[in-house]
Amino acid sequence: MGDRMINEETEIDLLELIFVLKEKWWMILAAGVLGFVLAAAYSVFFITPQYQSTSQMYVLSKETTLNSLADLQIGSQLTKDYKVMIQSRPVLEEVIEKLGLNINYKQLRKKLKVDNPLDTRILSLTVTDPDPENAKEIVNQIAVSSSKYIGDLMEVVPPKIIEFGITPEEKTGPSIKKNALMGAILGIFLISGIIIAIELLDDSVKSEEDLEKNLKLTILASLPEYKKNK
Repeated sequence: MGDRMINEETEIDLLELIFVLKEKWWMILAAGVLGFVLAAAYSVFFITPQYQSTSQMYVLSKETTLNSLADLQIGSQLTKDYKVMIQSRPVLEEVIEKLGLNINYKQLRKKLKVDNPLDTRILSLTVTDPDPENAKEIVNQIAVSSSKYIGDLMEVVPPKIIEFGITPEEKTGPSIKKNALMGAILGIFLISGIIIAIELLDDSVKSEEDLEKNLKLTILASLPEYKKNK
């Protein structure tokens, strides 16, 4: 019995909150529009555009063509090793020296992403930078330096560069639409939370139902509002 009363009170409270939010729909809509506009403006005027350039390398295990399962397995294992070595400090420091970059190898490593597409021995090197020309120069130099480094260090056939990066024409970030949408959602959630908090903290009596619920009293009669005529 007690559990049923608690559930009924909870259901009534939820319905009341939904009704309050429905009454304040214009505030929620305004907050969503404001969040959308502010997030879009922030993305346009305060976030630096980023560009990406990609170079691809192919991993070989022998000078000869592939002709055995063992050769394929060795090549797949080498791909994992090369992925780590491409991002190593010696390679990145050589790139910084050759291009005269004003960053350290840790900062350069954050710009670099190395992917290995599933079931392939191809390595995709992608560099993200605010300058599209820099993105191309950096990724190509990383490909050249890492291929030479791997060949000299491991005394194996170095990975072959099958595609150099090009100067990107379109920026990859920020996504103005995505940020604006997130801003709108954040604005809606924020104003809804404020409206709900105000409603829950407001213990004033606004109706007969509030009196019965808060004071546990039974209403026997009520007086209509009286307005004196002029």
